[in-house]
Amino acid sequence: MKYPRMQNFINGRFTDIDSTRLLTITSPTDGRELALMPCSTAADLDAAVNAAKAAFPAWSQTPIKERVQVFFRYKYLLERDLQELAELVSEENGKTLGEAIAEIEKCIELTEFATSLPQLVTGEILEVSKGVECRTEHVPLGVVASIVPFNFPSMVPNWTIPNALTLGNCMIIKPSEKVPLSLARIAALLKEAGLPDGVFNIVNGDSEIVNAICDHPSIEAVSFVGSTKVAKLVYQRATGQLKRCLALGGAKNHLLVLPDAKPDMTAQNVVASMSGCAGQRCMAASAMVAVGQVDHIIDKICAEAGKVIPGKNLGAVINRESKEKIERYITEAEQQGARILIDGRNTVVEGKEQGSYVGPTVIDYVKPDMAVAREEIFGPVISILRTNTVDEALAIENANPYGNAAAVYTQNGSLARYIIEKANAGMIGVNIGVPVPREPFSFGGWNESKFGVGDITGKSSIEFWSKLKKTTTKWNPEAGINWMS
Repeated sequence: MKYPRMQNFINGRFTDIDSTRLLTITSPTDGRELALMPCSTAADLDAAVNAAKAAFPAWSQTPIKERVQVFFRYKYLLERDLQELAELVSEENGKTLGEAIAEIEKCIELTEFATSLPQLVTGEILEVSKGVECRTEHVPLGVVASIVPFNFPSMVPNWTIPNALTLGNCMIIKPSEKVPLSLARIAALLKEAGLPDGVFNIVNGDSEIVNAICDHPSIEAVSFVGSTKVAKLVYQRATGQLKRCLALGGAKNHLLVLPDAKPDMTAQNVVASMSGCAGQRCMAASAMVAVGQVDHIIDKICAEAGKVIPGKNLGAVINRESKEKIERYITEAEQQGARILIDGRNTVVEGKEQGSYVGPTVIDYVKPDMAVAREEIFGPVISILRTNTVDEALAIENANPYGNAAAVYTQNGSLARYIIEKANAGMIGVNIGVPVPREPFSFGGWNESKFGVGDITGKSSIEFWSKLKKTTTKWNPEAGINWMS
């Protein structure tokens, strides 16, 4: 194994996990075994929660202007170690180094937003009657938890860590059992940045720990990012224990391509959206709705897809099981009458024969009832559905149960506005295929892409990670009695 056996991070120290249930962490790029990860038990979670509870009084009472100094230093450390962090992400997740660098750069941006929180949570004060003042202030919840996925080993944890901790909470985080290495490195950086012991804790494991987090009586709030199936289960279980929960699920994002779209720009953008991070992102283009005569654009999409080379500018999917699942979707669509324009099945990268690669795949003449049109494939695959009108295209998009993102390619401003208003998704792009808002705007979809209120990043996250205290005061008895007193 390249790396030592995985440990939990509890109370500022890496600690051994006393478990006989072991999982092997394997690099998708070439099949190399990276590390062994024992699965934690409920007792390990108790230890982490107890450490967080012990740290909470001092951390929560530290002024936010002082708490945020940790994240100024953490931002510097992310910048200092950017290359090393990116290489680790690429190794354990399989994405290209360039994509991994972009992921760490996003972590830096997320941390930068957290450093602005003292200016955003100042509260309000108003003299509401003679001698009577009302004020509001954001106070932390206590011990909170974050459950994160495999597709962004560093970025998604940083959706929650800087904001939740700057707002005064203490955190338990559970990394994906497929990619636990990056979070261990993040823990070391937070320690180096001066975060007090116990404020941030990692508990490694599988579904057993997810359930234990949802059930633990001392955890006040849970965030989750993963598949819709599991997001629903987590949301129901956590809220059933009367916790706050924000659970982000999967997606089936539709790109509407109109005949007046700029062919070169559209083709480049569609291919980048469907193949970036090997299609393993909930904002990836998964279905393209061709409105009217756009064959000239589809031809260019195929030409662009031919420039995407597995092992060079296209990373691996997370494991062999995922590769096989994606290829089954493609085969089933072909058997049902769809036309495979670019076929990424049976891809093998020379020198990395044990890697898990799927080539870029373009499927035309897909029908709305086919699985490739309805289900999240999570691979570098785009399905093309054909319609005659914008309203027909919108009907397909809006029949989709998910609601993360939708996009339109057009040069017609009024049509773009019409689609923005009618599309049933939380994040909309116009001539952009991955419409992820930049900070301070928040990330979050609708429908079966999100369960809970609010968003997970940006200003919207403040309401999730804190509670509002309202105080009314009167210190001058000479003001007399009025309706407020």
